[in-house]
Amino acid sequence: MRRDIEFKADGVTLRGWLYKPNKGKSPFPTVVMAHGFSGVKEMTLDKYAEVFCKAGMAVLVYDNRCLGASGGRPRQDIDPTLQLRDYRSAITFAQSQKECDAQRIGVWGTSYTGGTVCAVAALDRRVKCVVSQVPFMIGWRNLQQFMPVTQIRDFWQMLDEDRQRRVEGKPSAYMKMCSLDPNEPHLFPGEATYNYIHQFVDADPDCTWQNRVTLRSLEYMSEYDVSGYMSRIGVTPLLMIVSRFDTTTPTDIALDCYDMVKGPKKLFVVESDHYAAYTDAFDETSAAARDWFVEHL
Repeated sequence: MRRDIEFKADGVTLRGWLYKPNKGKSPFPTVVMAHGFSGVKEMTLDKYAEVFCKAGMAVLVYDNRCLGASGGRPRQDIDPTLQLRDYRSAITFAQSQKECDAQRIGVWGTSYTGGTVCAVAALDRRVKCVVSQVPFMIGWRNLQQFMPVTQIRDFWQMLDEDRQRRVEGKPSAYMKMCSLDPNEPHLFPGEATYNYIHQFVDADPDCTWQNRVTLRSLEYMSEYDVSGYMSRIGVTPLLMIVSRFDTTTPTDIALDCYDMVKGPKKLFVVESDHYAAYTDAFDETSAAARDWFVEHL
């Protein structure tokens, strides 16, 4: 039902899987998808792809550049602008595959890529519908909500010092993504991120996820803002899935951006936190996305 694939995206090799339904005649409507922030495809994306595939769709799943099985240097460097462009390269690759219907392409993104796919849909008219799950939309607002006020000055100083290192020709420093020790510097505070990720890391000794990101990635995060794209999505149907109790990608920011969309759209709310959208509420979120793709592709 799936095969390994790789394709070039502006000089970087991206790797992943292409799913094909066991029944029906190709070419099939196709969903293109990648994980959020530092996530890799083995962290639930295979489960979503299986749901979509059983509904008669081909699915292209890949790891973002510098992460997982994909190429790119430095490792664990997360540039959302390049990720946006890579989605468009992935669409082009999908259109070249005999299993995929080039005229029926949808995109799915979650968390960091949940915002990115909205921008992709606004820019790329090959996209016929989009699903944005628990999306990260406006970096500076997000950072303000989960960073204590007392830490903001130190945060900017840390980024300034990292830029100074890079100007001197040195590589960007790294910070841990998550930790159970509140006194250890890490990006996402609390147990939720750690517990979600480590259920996969602990179960798979070959897991490619690394518990670190470049400080440059945090600078990119502070610049990240897809709100200006929302009114440009236009006639491309958008499904936004939000978690009512989301403190990782706060729901109020996502709803503000959802209100900017003028064309066909639907809001689906799950009674969960951010990570439960992938686990406890998986049946709900995967079914909502599946039905949206079936309806519009």
